[in-house]
Amino acid sequence: MLDQGSNSELPAIPAKRYFAIGEVSELCGVKPHVLRYWEQEFPNLKPVKRRGNRRYYQRHDVLMIRQIRSLLYDQGFTITGARQRLEGPQARMEVSMSGQIVKQVRMELEEVLQILRR
Repeated sequence: MLDQGSNSELPAIPAKRYFAIGEVSELCGVKPHVLRYWEQEFPNLKPVKRRGNRRYYQRHDVLMIRQIRSLLYDQGFTITGARQRLEGPQARMEVSMSGQIVKQVRMELEEVLQILRR
């Protein structure tokens, strides 16, 4: 689902629960005003708003922003095209497949763990 090739130059996402808009801006290579605009254009992008209406993004939001960035800047999609790509059946299929891959990897790791315990 996420195009790793275009995002390989971006910094690793730290193991945190919430990220301020400035942090997300640096992690994704996108200015804060662009992030606020994308919130209006992409309904799935909804950061948590807390005191003083400050935005706090979660890890899945950062991953989605990186995917949006890749679709718009690297792959040449329009905003409408990127929105359709993220909401369409292809996106749902990719999410489903990634869930299946996680289950498969987990089963394989459990098998390896059993072998190591012998």
